[in-house]
Amino acid sequence: MNRILALLLCLGVFSAFAAKPKHQYVKIKTDMGECIIMLYNETPQHRDNFVSLIKKGVFEGTLFHRVIKNFMIQGGDPDSKVAKQGELLGNGTVGYTIPAEFRDSLFHKKGALGAARDDNPEKASSGSQFYIVQGKKFTDQGLDSLETNRLHFKILVWQREVYKNLGGTPHLDRNYTVFGEVVQGLDMVDKIAAVSRDSNDRPFADVKMSVSVLKRRAAKKLEKLYNL
Repeated sequence: MNRILALLLCLGVFSAFAAKPKHQYVKIKTDMGECIIMLYNETPQHRDNFVSLIKKGVFEGTLFHRVIKNFMIQGGDPDSKVAKQGELLGNGTVGYTIPAEFRDSLFHKKGALGAARDDNPEKASSGSQFYIVQGKKFTDQGLDSLETNRLHFKILVWQREVYKNLGGTPHLDRNYTVFGEVVQGLDMVDKIAAVSRDSNDRPFADVKMSVSVLKRRAAKKLEKLYNL
């Protein structure tokens, strides 16, 4: 009887350990701190592409080349790896785009991971360039004005509460694909967004990044810690 009980316990532990995390997570490390981002399953093309680029080392040593306080920090330009100080960045590409994956439930709250793009009519995303939202907090009056004059659609009630209490950039909703969010280390975004920058919004001092995919055990530990 004791052996059977011990076997069942072992099987239970093994099953729990073998179970996959609910999401994939990536870590971005810089000299100004690090953060962990959860990639959304609702945007599978962006998720899988981002993970693929990380594993290929595309982001390793690239810069956060465009930062605007109270708006966002942008990176992922492959050309930024070898860019000279002050050189204009933002036109680098991996040679393809990703179809937009808009979801009303995924929006530009503070810490949201979004895909940069040019002004193509399909609103297809850059294959590699991304941004992390810092944004600002809004009032009901400010959101009402934004809905009427710029968005031309109603922000969901629960999303309004997030924009009022946490902040974000609601004018980007339904225009740029959101495919993840920072779940740990949001202060890194605030620090980078506050650095001095030139007329092209490139930091005077390079902010390099190292990006990796969290291993299964670390991901499961993170999900348990934050109840993700």
